[in-house]
Amino acid sequence: MTLIKSLNRHFLFALAAFFLLSGNTYAKKYKLSGQVLSPDQEGVKGAEIAFVLDGDIEKEIQSGKKGKFKEKLEEGVYTVKVSMDGLIAEQEVDLSEHVEIELVLAEPKKPAAEKPAEKDLIKENMASQISVSVPQTAGATGGPSKDFILNELNFEIKKLSAEFKHISQEIDDLKALSKMWVNPLTIYSKEIILKNGSTVFGKIIYQDDKSLKVETLVGYLIVDRAQVVRIVDNVITEDTQEYVPEQIRDSYSPPPMPKLAQPKYTSSNNSARNMNAKFSANCVLVGNIAEKKDGQGNIIFNGEIKNIGGKRADFVKVDFVFRKNWSGETKTLTTFVKGSYNTFDTGIVSDASLLPGAIGKFDLYVPQDFGAFIGYSYVIDWEEYQ
Repeated sequence: MTLIKSLNRHFLFALAAFFLLSGNTYAKKYKLSGQVLSPDQEGVKGAEIAFVLDGDIEKEIQSGKKGKFKEKLEEGVYTVKVSMDGLIAEQEVDLSEHVEIELVLAEPKKPAAEKPAEKDLIKENMASQISVSVPQTAGATGGPSKDFILNELNFEIKKLSAEFKHISQEIDDLKALSKMWVNPLTIYSKEIILKNGSTVFGKIIYQDDKSLKVETLVGYLIVDRAQVVRIVDNVITEDTQEYVPEQIRDSYSPPPMPKLAQPKYTSSNNSARNMNAKFSANCVLVGNIAEKKDGQGNIIFNGEIKNIGGKRADFVKVDFVFRKNWSGETKTLTTFVKGSYNTFDTGIVSDASLLPGAIGKFDLYVPQDFGAFIGYSYVIDWEEYQ
């Protein structure tokens, strides 16, 4: 009997549990439907929808076409939460019957800033009052003011600027002086040739029909215009700088200026050049050498040579040595005198012979492509034959 009673009890317990569970499974459900809309009142597809009951998510779905959704849920108070691309929507629904809702997405609201506590406000007010009472300017504390500092800085800037300009001017002056001593023609570009054979380099300060005032390296000179043969305007040329190693640059001194090349005499008997010789030729220049320029730009030098010796001079010529620049570069051109004809024993005929006391003219053509020159010198040469 005891065993039968125990079995009856287990059967009744199992039967009661079955009805209880089946009652929960087949509890009545209600339909919750709706639509998710954008801020522009357009349906949003694919929005995440969560149904929350008592703080727990019961189910999650996505909105369908045009943002519509539909779901069956048991009775209860649900919170429907929707999110899509940073936009959210939320609504509380009492599901005790079929319900249809509409959710509009919007940006989440920023949490309102918490108001400071009353004690914090009191502390801030006290701090502000204290900070106002303390002086903030440098002048109030006894130091220099901002305007004073700016004025001082501006004064220092102007002072340094003036010193820089002064030093720059001094450097330019020193460069000009050094350049002048290396090549005086950079400043004194006029070469004045006088009748006595001397030459003056300088800059003409003043001139009239009687005299010239010339500035030179040694000072000012007054030159009588009647004594001037010609004035040459020198053309300044830039010479190539010689490379000097940095190690010896301080102790380096440039080489001396080269001397002008002198033409070589072709006469075999140099003793005949002695002016004291009683029976020898002696050719000298009569007057001055004239200079002119033709229409093609060629320069023409002409003059007269006289034989003041006691013997005939043959093949009389004038060698011109032209100075191309201040560094000493020269070029030589030669012209023969137009004298009398003479036939030598060898059969050679010369028209450049001068008998004692005779005068012959000469012309020298300097072509335009010869280039510029700063001055010239000349030497008269001849031969003597029996």
